[in-house]
Amino acid sequence: MKRITLSASCLLIVALTGCDDEVKVVEKDVLVTNTEVEIVEVPTPVVVEVAQGSNVQLGTRPDYLINDMAPSELKTQLASCQDGPFYKTDFSIGHRGAPMQYPEHTKESYIAAARMGAGIVECDVTFTNDKELVCRHSQCDLHTTTNILAIPELAAKCSVPFTPADPNTGTPASAKCCTSDISLSEFLTLEGKMDGANPKATTVAEYLDGTPNWRTDLYSKTGTLLTHKQSIELFKELGVKMTPELKSPQVSMPFDGMSQEQYAQKMLDEYTQLDVPANQVYPQSFNLDDVKYWINTNPEFADQSVYLDGRDSEAGFDPSNPATWQPSMAELVADDVKILAPPIWMMLTIDNDNNIVPSQYAIDAKAAGLKLIAWSLERSGPLNEGGGYYYQSIADVINNDGDMMTVVDVLAKQVGVMGIFSDWPATVSYYASCNKMPASI
Repeated sequence: MKRITLSASCLLIVALTGCDDEVKVVEKDVLVTNTEVEIVEVPTPVVVEVAQGSNVQLGTRPDYLINDMAPSELKTQLASCQDGPFYKTDFSIGHRGAPMQYPEHTKESYIAAARMGAGIVECDVTFTNDKELVCRHSQCDLHTTTNILAIPELAAKCSVPFTPADPNTGTPASAKCCTSDISLSEFLTLEGKMDGANPKATTVAEYLDGTPNWRTDLYSKTGTLLTHKQSIELFKELGVKMTPELKSPQVSMPFDGMSQEQYAQKMLDEYTQLDVPANQVYPQSFNLDDVKYWINTNPEFADQSVYLDGRDSEAGFDPSNPATWQPSMAELVADDVKILAPPIWMMLTIDNDNNIVPSQYAIDAKAAGLKLIAWSLERSGPLNEGGGYYYQSIADVINNDGDMMTVVDVLAKQVGVMGIFSDWPATVSYYASCNKMPASI
């Protein structure tokens, strides 16, 4: 029998936890009954370099989606990552924040997106009647995304006042309240709510109670609205990059002397004024002229300006037929567009074996040298009925929520998108971390 002394020192743990002067050496007597040595293989830990102070919390939804997947190698691989490490990544983009459960474009929604690992977060940009920039998805959505109709003095300023439903004629309830109807100071008195309205409402209270049943109102009682500048300051604090979308005005331009180009420039100027490096910003617009303006007059933002492709609303557009794409991929490249962002469905199709594969649109965009961003995951309700708009090209093979993970995998590995907008960024963050995509820096 032998008695030996073992020292647990800094050298034993440096590979996993680092070492400092506070570490103590602990000596213990260990009784050894024989001299046989057993060699045990210990897995080498994977070290992922992440930004200091990151606090990524993904919750249980990714596990739920993975459990809902049909058996496959992908399911097994994703399930093996349930213990992380999880980290912030630019592949995960917070679409309006995290609006699956938090009111969109509110402080609370933005914070939730960053906590779920979104490396980039979006503020949709529009303006008030005193030409101040604020975060809203549409210039005229205050009646469905805020409590404006419940504030009589502000409701009176709405472009179209609340009109109750008429069950006798089948006329739905209606209203139209725009940021351009009110001043910045008035805008900041509003509270954000989950986007939705009850078309059968006969009272304002009923009209405001229109949240889809697959979302929640648990966090929508005190949604904090933000100006564009306030969103920039918040994003700086959260350590995320920024992707502002210049929203199409629903008023005639010029507006009180502000032209479309001045509006587009004002958005970028606020990043410069707040000392945000251009490489931290991805300005977006569905208006190609806005994108061309940024490229031609703001070269520091040119490589990261994003053309949001909404041409599927045009008659005859077909992502499988290049002849219907005007302008063509080559023409976009000739205009120095670097990043193209279409809806998810435009980049996917189904092959003869019922596999989800890249569409001709996606293939041609990549061949032309364009980078791609997809929108928007987790925007639909439950997928057991095909997923609606965002999955229309692959609806025949979508039948459960777990299929979202398959969609993300095809977008990442076969289409090769640089990022995915999501209403619940944890889903994309989980996939990115599991596949060891680069951490956001």
